[in-house]
Amino acid sequence: MIRGVHHVALSTADLPRLQAFYCDLLGFREIARASWHGDQAKIDRVMDLPETAATTVMLELGPLCVELFQFAAPAQPSKADGERPVHKHGITHLCFDVDDVDAEYRRLSAAGVRFHTPPQDFGVAKATYGRDPDGNVFELQQLTGGFHA
Repeated sequence: MIRGVHHVALSTADLPRLQAFYCDLLGFREIARASWHGDQAKIDRVMDLPETAATTVMLELGPLCVELFQFAAPAQPSKADGERPVHKHGITHLCFDVDDVDAEYRRLSAAGVRFHTPPQDFGVAKATYGRDPDGNVFELQQLTGGFHA
């Protein structure tokens, strides 16, 4: 039986930059770190990739963990033009529950974080989408009544 979500994983070309964003701006803390250099057949089988080499960092905030990967091998596929739109198949966003979405929006905007729009009021929640330094979409959500996580 599935008990819940443990973590979401993101791949990045700049691990220190993305870790700084999630830790320094969003409040996550590092709980584990690992590296391998093309010598881990079990990992290669799980990922269905040949001769992987990477560093990974597990970050934690409350009950959610975010795992960041920086791969040295195999070579990255060519990058698509522009940022990945949220309707493209795959993970669309990470959602962070906040006490005051307007205050978090102002704080993160002042730090240079780009948002699609200021927080919008949906009656049961106020929310907005922003982008991390790699262009991954995250949501800030403040539940205002009638809806539970």
